[in-house]
Amino acid sequence: MFKLALCQLKGSYDKEESRQTVRRYVTEAASNGADVIALPEMWDCPYSNDYFREYAETADGETVKFMSDLAAELGVYLIGGSISEIDDDKVYNTAFCFDREGRMIGRHRKTHLFDIDVEGGIRFMESDTLTAGDSATVIDTEFGKIGVAICYDVRFPELFRRMTLDGARMVILPAAFNMTTGPAHWDITMRARALDNQIFFAANSPARDEEGIYVAYGNSCIVSPWGDFIAHADEKECILYADIDFGYEDSIRNQLPLLKHRRPELY
Repeated sequence: MFKLALCQLKGSYDKEESRQTVRRYVTEAASNGADVIALPEMWDCPYSNDYFREYAETADGETVKFMSDLAAELGVYLIGGSISEIDDDKVYNTAFCFDREGRMIGRHRKTHLFDIDVEGGIRFMESDTLTAGDSATVIDTEFGKIGVAICYDVRFPELFRRMTLDGARMVILPAAFNMTTGPAHWDITMRARALDNQIFFAANSPARDEEGIYVAYGNSCIVSPWGDFIAHADEKECILYADIDFGYEDSIRNQLPLLKHRRPELY
């Protein structure tokens, strides 16, 4: 068993201010015994095509070094939410992951870009600026394998089945649903991904900023392999905690062996 913490926080237009906010939240989570600590999507960059390239950094840049150093200093696994990454002049929405020594153990580039136009709701075209990643991401920890995906990836259940079959016992999803899709789909989607794959599922949103350029839904949550919420935030800044027991996950899979009952020869 280990303790998971999701930091639901607000970033700012100033990267150093955002880093200090992250330091404060991650330090508090570590002091409360968290072993694995996660951050939200695009925590150091305003969520807008107008800023993704301007705020982008390389994988050896200042923000990645900050996260690496913070993980090592506090002796925790850090799932670094996501930041805007530039590589060969392409910009990605990327989650960097670090072990207790600050070593990078995973890098997930958002594989599905958020290109939507909802009548009466929101229009957003990430592909105007961002490039999609091309792989599923599962990291190794001392507790077991953990999958990492980002926001709109959650709409594609095949990706999460792939991670489950690759051994993921839990998925952590930095995500910034908005005030159109959040109330409609957030809770049910996170529960469905957990239930379908009999995994723990942790969705980590930014806190809601009504004055921000993009208003996130908040409501970070942690779901059990049975599909129950074991922790759920509201829209405000907070740290969400849960004890993760993969033994319980094994028990659920033994009682209701969905994965063993698959018929891949049919689909």
